[in-house]
Amino acid sequence: MKIIKLDAINSTNTFLKKMCQENDVDDYTVVITNNQTEGRGQMASAWTSKKNNNLTFSILTKFREFDVKNQFWISKAISLAVYDTLSIFLSIKITIKWPNDILAEQQKICGILIENSVKKSNIKHSIVGIGLNVNQTVFKNLPNATSMKLISDKNFNLEELLEVVVNNIKKYVGLLNVNNFEQIDNLYLKRLYKINIPTMFRDEEKTIFMGKIVGVSIEGRLQVELENETIKEFSLKEIQLVKLS
Repeated sequence: MKIIKLDAINSTNTFLKKMCQENDVDDYTVVITNNQTEGRGQMASAWTSKKNNNLTFSILTKFREFDVKNQFWISKAISLAVYDTLSIFLSIKITIKWPNDILAEQQKICGILIENSVKKSNIKHSIVGIGLNVNQTVFKNLPNATSMKLISDKNFNLEELLEVVVNNIKKYVGLLNVNNFEQIDNLYLKRLYKINIPTMFRDEEKTIFMGKIVGVSIEGRLQVELENETIKEFSLKEIQLVKLS
């Protein structure tokens, strides 16, 4: 594993993507920074991190003829890698909020951004960006954020955490490369936030309705069973959970 350490950078994903465009980069190359100034999340959302407090890195994962139609399994695999890591260090309940946010109890502790490079119908490689809240204790304007330190009241070694996360990523990418989708799918659904629990949702037309998450489609669409027992699929922009005050 090659590790490139940067004191400060706007985005590790952007840096690693440029490297891949200019050179042949080794599999599992990691770009990590102590100070990411313009981190990005799902749907172009901004992600900020306090300097020297969190694990902010990107990693290159290469695939052997990985069909683009199966791209959501990459998201599942990376989510499980982070889940396994946190389960080692924390004793509270960890879940995966669809599509790939990681929650500790019901607060966000980690965000994941995956950018795929596609040639014809196959994914050549993915650049996986991970922002894990580790030792930061104050999150301005982010009331639902938490960190490993806030949960456990102790500091964590960032290098040790990085090693564990990367090893878990290698484990799950290895399963993808031998097409072991069933194991990944079963584990992902078992750890999915609100799975099979009646929940209030809001759709893109602002209509509030009751339903329960029953699965995720091959394309990564959330499958929700409605009150009339029909199952409807939603993409990321089409549905959100309603928080009860």
